[in-house]
Amino acid sequence: MVRTREHTAKRFGTILFAAAFAIGLAACAASPPDRAAALSGPMSIAKQGSFFIGGHDVHSDTLSTLPNYAASGTVTVDQMYVHYQIPTGAKPLSLTLVHGCCLTGMTWETTPDGRMGWEEYFVRKGYPTYVIDQSDRGRSATDISAINAVRSGKAPISQLPTVFAASHESAWTIFRFGPQYPQTFPGEQFPVDAQASLWQQMVPDWSPSLGTPNPTVPALSQLAIRLGHTVLISHSQAGIYPFQTAAISTQGIAGIVSIEPGECPSATGDLTPYTRLPILVLFGDYVDLSPRWAPRLKACRAFVDAVDHAGGRAQLVLLPDEGIHGNTHMMMQDRNNLDVADWILRWIDTHVGAAGA
Repeated sequence: MVRTREHTAKRFGTILFAAAFAIGLAACAASPPDRAAALSGPMSIAKQGSFFIGGHDVHSDTLSTLPNYAASGTVTVDQMYVHYQIPTGAKPLSLTLVHGCCLTGMTWETTPDGRMGWEEYFVRKGYPTYVIDQSDRGRSATDISAINAVRSGKAPISQLPTVFAASHESAWTIFRFGPQYPQTFPGEQFPVDAQASLWQQMVPDWSPSLGTPNPTVPALSQLAIRLGHTVLISHSQAGIYPFQTAAISTQGIAGIVSIEPGECPSATGDLTPYTRLPILVLFGDYVDLSPRWAPRLKACRAFVDAVDHAGGRAQLVLLPDEGIHGNTHMMMQDRNNLDVADWILRWIDTHVGAAGA
């Protein structure tokens, strides 16, 4: 068979392209050397524990409708549960992880398919790491007196608290696993084979009954002041909380990383507190395909632009623009979650490490 020079050149070009593509895939699949070191061997913890912060006492005559428990008395509500791990030789900067809607601090602990979560990874990378359960969620107490007041006939049914739960079907599209349940987006990174483990993590959400700001916000302010130098890393529903916390006081807040916030502060509001902090607003993939998230991205972009024009140091990043593709709303649990974690840590090292303290 006779091969022309043009045919040979095309074939050689194809081989080169294939080789380059294979090398690129290998590079993407390979873990950074420092990650390999972080993942290997036992974790050395200098201190770990938990505590509560915030909250207030409430006296009520409707604490119980059971005969064996007194209906009248005083309880503490709206406090925030905090679990922490401090590695040996810890960095001076800590990270505080704030979960979103219908979830608890479990969001950050382990992925649905059993891989390492961001909490452990950040500790292995040397950061003191604090994981909260939002006020009135998980291990943080809720005021149930309004429910018992209605149950006992002391209050009208209209005074029942508003509580909701996100169904599997609605969470599927909210979390951008696909355009509709149970379809998936092409190339998405969430471990859908372990989907049932995510559904087990989800809990009822009391936030519509808690007012604005959510009680988590003043508790976060107290926590930041107590820690002295912490980056507030929030997600989804809680994405706005670090900004609301900074509006109370920026004391103790070294920076804000807001992951796919359900809301950003208004671009036309008082931006003064936000000009004092390095801010990252981070979105994953498929955002433009979501009627829920595309408008939020647009509003957050306007906020970031306004902060920059006011002299601040805010940045909005889409992971696909950084070469990281396929991330859902639950990027901390996606199959490439440690790629995202490393990207965030590089941002923190660059923007907070030099600017904090």
